[in-house]
Amino acid sequence: MEANARWVALTAVAPIAWGANYFVTHAFLPADHPLYGAALRALPAGLVLLALCRRRPRGVWWGRSAVLGLLNVSVFFVLVFVASQLLPTSVASTVMAVSPLIMMLAAWALVAERPGAAHLAGAVIGLGGVSIMLLGGAGGISVPGVLASAAAVLVSSFGHILAKRWNTRTADAGVLASTAWQLTAGGLLLLPVAMAVEGAPPPMSPSVFLAFCYVGLVATALAFVAWFAGLRRLPAGTVGLLGLLNPVTGVLLGTAIAGEVLTGRQLCGLALALGGVALSRPSAQVRHEASPDGPASGHADLPRRTAGPPSRPSRPSRPSRS
Repeated sequence: MEANARWVALTAVAPIAWGANYFVTHAFLPADHPLYGAALRALPAGLVLLALCRRRPRGVWWGRSAVLGLLNVSVFFVLVFVASQLLPTSVASTVMAVSPLIMMLAAWALVAERPGAAHLAGAVIGLGGVSIMLLGGAGGISVPGVLASAAAVLVSSFGHILAKRWNTRTADAGVLASTAWQLTAGGLLLLPVAMAVEGAPPPMSPSVFLAFCYVGLVATALAFVAWFAGLRRLPAGTVGLLGLLNPVTGVLLGTAIAGEVLTGRQLCGLALALGGVALSRPSAQVRHEASPDGPASGHADLPRRTAGPPSRPSRPSRPSRS
């Protein structure tokens, strides 16, 4: 129980960092360089993690790293950058309130973590709350920004559950290594596209440099390692619920620092969205299945051992490098 609490606390670092990332991107990064913004966020973070883990992909992980890098990094980072620039911090982060629900549906399809009736009810209520929040703004809300944010939710939810599936079914990739591989792959995919489409990199003033340091080292390298470590050791529903700290952080920063004002209707919509997602709290059965002896521990695809002598003496497992 205490170990689970530590993993929950570690995983919570990610959505808090991502919620603050909306404000940093909106306030300090150049709006006309989304491709460079995504590439300069991903590639340095990936190289830092590669230097720490000192491991290269092996076998199928070359292809998996490219797929995860495309989904979780290249496409996702560009969409988040666009949404951060077109929408107020509070709105951009609140759209992400539906991501736990999407993650649960993706987990049902990919890793057989089936949501219950409360999960489905929470999906309807949560989506309704976000719709009320978006339609209740005092001013016009950018439709392209909302679409970019919604697409980011879909892409990241699928990519994160795919990473959970691949990381828990093989023992040849730790969390730190697989995160480094996909960040590096995503950055390498983005860099030539950015050079071809946007030309020269954006000017690097001190404030822009510090902002890139935050989005690269904190909101990417640290946050992604924490997030994927949580996905590997906790049920997707639990990790998804922690994602609510993303919109909460964004709303608090948007109103306290950026001076954004939420109308009463928007606040009601946000409360409804968060209440809907709260209905998807994992049941006791799911939490039991996520224990070290259950499927969520990374051995869902392996049959249980039957009684009888083992074929060879077992050796104590090595501690994970991640």
